[in-house]
Amino acid sequence: MAKDDAARQPARASVWLTDQARRSGRGGGQPSGLDRERITEVTVRLLDAEGLAKFSMRRLAGELNVTAMSVYWYVDTKDDLLELALDSVYGELRLPDPETDEDWRDQLRTLAHEYRTLLVRHPWLSPLAGTYLNIGPNSLAFTRVVQRVIRRTGLPAHGMTGAISAVFQFVYGYGTIEGHFTARSADYGMTPDDYFRHSMRTVTESPTTAEVIEESKDIMAARGGDTVEEMLERDFAFALDLLVAGIEAMVARG
Repeated sequence: MAKDDAARQPARASVWLTDQARRSGRGGGQPSGLDRERITEVTVRLLDAEGLAKFSMRRLAGELNVTAMSVYWYVDTKDDLLELALDSVYGELRLPDPETDEDWRDQLRTLAHEYRTLLVRHPWLSPLAGTYLNIGPNSLAFTRVVQRVIRRTGLPAHGMTGAISAVFQFVYGYGTIEGHFTARSADYGMTPDDYFRHSMRTVTESPTTAEVIEESKDIMAARGGDTVEEMLERDFAFALDLLVAGIEAMVARG
């Protein structure tokens, strides 16, 4: 296909917008013991274990003990399957009920912590969340609760999307980097604490980075925390408090 022809091709539709009936059950050539839910479940397990770069339909078929063509009976493309996996893990989020009397600040913190935990638990989630439309049922449920909680802040309507972006793009970035750090530690066969100490020794001993590290000693000491987990948690909580305070300040400004 010529480059100009490719450029004129419409964007790929989401799996959630297709008109095809959901494929399940047996008969009509469908493999025994296989359905879309099981395929999605195994996909998530493989992505967690091996990462996005190593995932393939052939690898999935081998894990399911079927042929690759059998998998395609249930999904048309690899993209469709990754979208299904993405929305599946959004279903792990424990969402607060915005219709209760619980303070919006507490509910916003709950949503932020849940999203961060999800990103760290599934490091492959962040690149997919930036690739697809995220309009599956679980993702939409999360979006709806976020919007309802933000409505309760008292912000004017024109400021609500900005507030959502400030909070959840921060969480997206924080959780993504934390997930990378955790994965890199595992790649080196170290715990996060051991890998952190190893990294700090390395940069302290290097002439090009030692000066910056020396300048930041007081900041790192004041940061507190005996473990990487404690340091990350304290930074996340403080940053989230800053964002909540910013929302409160904007509401007070009127």
